[in-house]
Amino acid sequence: MNAARPAAGAVEIVPAVTRSALGRFIRLPERLYRRDPSYVPALRSERRAALTAGGNPFFAHADAAFWLARRDGRDVGRISAQQDHLARPGPSGPVGNFGSLVAIDDAEVFAALLSVAERWLRDRGLAQVQGPFSLSINEETGLLVDGFDTPPMLMMPHDPPYVAPHLEALGYRKIRDVLAYLCDTTVALPRSAAAMVGRGLPSGVTLRHMRFETLEQDIAAVVDIYNDGWDGHWGFVPITGAEVAHMARAMKPLLHERLVWFADVEGTPAAFGLCLPNLNAAIRDLSGRLLPFGWVKLLWRLKVAGTSSARVPLMGVRKSYGASLLGRLLPLHIVDQLRREALARGIRSVEMSWILEDNLPMRHLAEAIGGRAYKTYRVFEKSLASGAAA
Repeated sequence: MNAARPAAGAVEIVPAVTRSALGRFIRLPERLYRRDPSYVPALRSERRAALTAGGNPFFAHADAAFWLARRDGRDVGRISAQQDHLARPGPSGPVGNFGSLVAIDDAEVFAALLSVAERWLRDRGLAQVQGPFSLSINEETGLLVDGFDTPPMLMMPHDPPYVAPHLEALGYRKIRDVLAYLCDTTVALPRSAAAMVGRGLPSGVTLRHMRFETLEQDIAAVVDIYNDGWDGHWGFVPITGAEVAHMARAMKPLLHERLVWFADVEGTPAAFGLCLPNLNAAIRDLSGRLLPFGWVKLLWRLKVAGTSSARVPLMGVRKSYGASLLGRLLPLHIVDQLRREALARGIRSVEMSWILEDNLPMRHLAEAIGGRAYKTYRVFEKSLASGAAA
């Protein structure tokens, strides 16, 4: 006996478990956001790899599920739910996540999507849901709530203004904002920052850039410094060596030895900063496809023409330096070095992101070098306690 068809206009939720359904899941933003001048279609091949166990080491320590919302035979929304087993419990118990949220401006569609994600998380014994994370807090984080008029940088989300009100109507509340700062590399450092850099570094501290022949050791240093320096900050989930190595392989066409810098103290890596050319600027007109000729355009733009913008997605300073003078000097010198190297390669603007709204040392650093907060992304939270509205 055939299953009854949904009533006309009703929202149907279907799991995106087949290859074709996952393809529709990936392509949906291209159709829904195609008239948004700031939207940049992601590379479909990259997104498929990111959402499958064989292509993303995130799945070595996490589980996820994906759904499509359909109405009258058309896809009108999508969502994911994730449980990261490396994430630490919140005050009320274990925390799950939602992400990959894309939908038409329709309350019924949003309610159906969030309901299925919440049910999946609740069935796994999780007490709270936070998001959007796509898929991890170490990947794309937050929902855009300010700064809709400019395209997103590499590995940063873009959302229409109507999404946040729909989440709030479903009981979701802000838990944190994260900020993106934009820095103009053509403008000299403000006087106070220039004076600090001009004094140089103390004896025993040296700066060095990454080298491809020592990439394995440099990746190990990034993982060690990042996990040590950020432990204790809100939302911290340790990044694994496999995840950083995967990022390095995936981003190798973007990596430049002189856009990754380390500060060593007495020969031991103590701080680092990573700057990547803004891939989104190079793929914006490719409609998510590299074939038949998109890959030629992409290689030309990355290797020959270059991009005029870049992003610093990862920085870290060992916790032992804390709020000491050296702890402030190391990232300042690294950021200044990255600014100089970026400008030498025709990069005129660099985004530092994301930065927690209450991470005042990092915000002060971004502002000290002339950066301005130009985008705000919001992380929402909701209780999954028994009886809570879903």
